[in-house]
Amino acid sequence: MNIFKNISTYKSTKKSFVTIGTFDGVHLGHQKVIKDLVESAKKNNAKSVLLTFFPHPRMVLQKKTNIKLINTIDERIKLLENIGLDTLIIHEFSDEFANLTALEFVKTILVDKLNIAKLVIGYDHHFGKNREGNFDTLQQYGTEFNFELKEISQQDISNITVSSTKIRTAIELGEITKVNSYLGYNFMLTGTVVKGKNLGEKIGFPTANIHIQETYKLIPKTGAYIVKAIIANKTVFGMMNIGYRPTVSGKNQTIEINFFDFKTNLYNKIIQVEVLQFLRDEIKFNSIDDLKDQLKKDQQKSLEIIRGTFFESN
Repeated sequence: MNIFKNISTYKSTKKSFVTIGTFDGVHLGHQKVIKDLVESAKKNNAKSVLLTFFPHPRMVLQKKTNIKLINTIDERIKLLENIGLDTLIIHEFSDEFANLTALEFVKTILVDKLNIAKLVIGYDHHFGKNREGNFDTLQQYGTEFNFELKEISQQDISNITVSSTKIRTAIELGEITKVNSYLGYNFMLTGTVVKGKNLGEKIGFPTANIHIQETYKLIPKTGAYIVKAIIANKTVFGMMNIGYRPTVSGKNQTIEINFFDFKTNLYNKIIQVEVLQFLRDEIKFNSIDDLKDQLKKDQQKSLEIIRGTFFESN
């Protein structure tokens, strides 16, 4: 997959089959649309092109928005790469770009830059300044500029019963099993291992403390989770706590992972953890000993689940 960070650096001489959107989560619904696009492009000897935007349009158009995203942009790239697209274009969404009229967008972007032969869009797609463009507008432009238009019907999207909004809500509620079923893969957190207070090590549960640089990344609700990561080509399971460490009067949210049977120094390394299952809410214990006893129970429960049939193939 060829990746372009700005549409101005891309120009195609080969006809393109295009889809457009933010695709946050790259969930099962997104995957269906993109896979159909890829297959259709191959059959017609055209390029499959996905045009996405960063930052999220709502971050630009709604200055006070507090929207958090399922994926960081790097996670989104990795997920899209696995689907088989020919070209991914990540264009900066800015006020200037938002002010393009529907005609300017079609002529300068779709026709002149992407050399479009077919456009695949969702049933409620709007584009251009003040969202003036819609399916009817695109049909007119399709006739004028000689490109085919395919709309993913409301029924098709409803049948998938997945949306980025629904997934974000489930993440916020800690409903990770549901989240992963909607995504078609395990929800992930990617960050750098940083120094912590070393409390975990002192009580027999050393942790890797993860710092996630992207402040727009959606973090699941506070609590304990079962996780796994691939480190040095080895799959390692563990348990993760997201929270404020109330037992020791913590003030800032931390993400701490205790990997099982793993002792390699990870400081300053970037790791990606897959979140597999919610274990329990974060609790304030009466003492460090009570916390240690609970961590032993969490570990035992996690190992029982990991050994179960649900994770046997992982």
